[in-house]
Amino acid sequence: MEQTYNNRYILGISFISALGGYLFGFDFAVISGALPFLREQFSLNAYWEGFLAGSLGLGCIVGCLLAGKLAEKYGRKPGLSLAAIIFALSSLGMALSSGMSVFIFMRFVAGIGVGMASILSPLYIAEISPASVRGRNVAINQLTIVFGILITNLVNYKLAGYGDQSWRMMFGLGVIPSVLFLIGVVYLPESPRWLMSNGQEERAAAILQKIGDKNYVTKTVSDFKQGFKSQQKQSFAAVFSKAVRPAMTVGITLAVFQQLCGINVVFNFTSTIFESVGADLDRQLSETVAIGIVNTLFTLLAMWEVDKLGRRPLMLAGSLGLSIAYVVLATLLQSQAAPIWISIVVLVAIALYATSLAPVTWVLISEIFPNHIRGLASSAAVVCLWAAYFVLVFTFPIMASILGTYGPFYVYAVICMAAFLFIKKRVKETKGQTLEELENNFVSH
Repeated sequence: MEQTYNNRYILGISFISALGGYLFGFDFAVISGALPFLREQFSLNAYWEGFLAGSLGLGCIVGCLLAGKLAEKYGRKPGLSLAAIIFALSSLGMALSSGMSVFIFMRFVAGIGVGMASILSPLYIAEISPASVRGRNVAINQLTIVFGILITNLVNYKLAGYGDQSWRMMFGLGVIPSVLFLIGVVYLPESPRWLMSNGQEERAAAILQKIGDKNYVTKTVSDFKQGFKSQQKQSFAAVFSKAVRPAMTVGITLAVFQQLCGINVVFNFTSTIFESVGADLDRQLSETVAIGIVNTLFTLLAMWEVDKLGRRPLMLAGSLGLSIAYVVLATLLQSQAAPIWISIVVLVAIALYATSLAPVTWVLISEIFPNHIRGLASSAAVVCLWAAYFVLVFTFPIMASILGTYGPFYVYAVICMAAFLFIKKRVKETKGQTLEELENNFVSH
């Protein structure tokens, strides 16, 4: 049956939901510009620098676990509202911190909001999007993440000249997008798939009618009912059952690789990397802006290609390309090359990541799990992602102090090559298939 869609409406609610991604990008990026000031403010050594940066990831783990349970019990919308409130309160808390312990606690709280948004925004978008545009729409979330990173880096660069306490303004400004996100969530409909899972078929059908024509509504409801017949109770035991294990293995492994590939060291420790080759503070902060611009441009490219080229080719090209780029970067850092050469290779690595592991991992996590446990399964995968993020950013300053700033990048090159081999062997293509059809690909029967 031929189907037509209300693309304007679908894009509208996708963008509102993806504002959670913007706040994710804000909390993720703000540390890069603030870190030179925080080192002085709190007299950070390598251990505490890594822990302060990584405390966001620990909060994300809690946020993911909370979001998974909220999403299945109360729906996707209440979780998004709670995330917005947490973002606002934590931004104020970090800005007003009186000492390092208070700051780390508030950054941990911010991580709870990031963790919730990292689960709920792509999950919600995947569930309200027709199969033909699902990859592009879920990638909108990645676009808002990188847009949040870019805007935050620009603001940090401008605020850096306001003195030693300018880091407080950097964090405090997060209140503004948090409030806008909370207002936007009020206008979102609940996920029709969650409504059908909870016996609210009439409400679900009414929302589906806004998304597509009669044929789309009929097929979506029919596909859901067909899949619902064999569903088991929602629990973490079901998530790790034998039938779901192939999908969980792929989801968790890709989530861990997305972080341990090392690119978030470049995002979070830009100043450290460029300081090691003699760049001054102005140059360090201007590099964060360049990174934000390239990240945004290549994420836009990925949005339009993920449903054309497919998920698998992009992931293969990105992981192999990053492995090569890191070897070059490590060699340049080791030989104390001029900052311009470091900058070029860093921007190439960002471009590779932005068109592959960054958006596509979130797309795959949002679509490869069965309907009845998608919220819990997604949260389990993303918990592993944030645990890997903590390990990455906590260990980098320590490894860099022992091996030199270049040393960790040789390790990341090996990890990226391992990711390439795993994707080649285990990851199947998902483009153009409905969420119900994908169960046959990733779930053993």
